[in-house]
Amino acid sequence: MPDDTAGKGHRVPPQETEAERRRRRARFLRELAEARELRDRVQPRRAKAARLRHAMRMRTFRW
Repeated sequence: MPDDTAGKGHRVPPQETEAERRRRRARFLRELAEARELRDRVQPRRAKAARLRHAMRMRTFRW
């Protein structure tokens, strides 16, 4: 195969700098948070159940 990224599901330009990668990651995380907020507004019951499940996981988590 001509490129070594085949089968990994994504392609990263070889000349991408660390700052560009961080900027792209920050944008992705912002969009992900925005999508979660939208989903929580549209499905409040599911969001409440998810919060309760998360709280239960945190209470039973062993440090």
